[in-house]
Amino acid sequence: MNVLTYLIPISLVLGAAGLGFFVFTIRSNQYDDPEGDAQRILSGEYDDKPKS
Repeated sequence: MNVLTYLIPISLVLGAAGLGFFVFTIRSNQYDDPEGDAQRILSGEYDDKPKS
């Protein structure tokens, strides 16, 4: 039971850090690309080669 005194706070800190990073990505508009996906689907060009 002594291990729970370490694991519970560690899991809460890691969960809060993950939530904080997620909120940061939302606020910095990293998920905003309303036209990009629609244009890629309709486009006949495929980029199968990695950029060099």
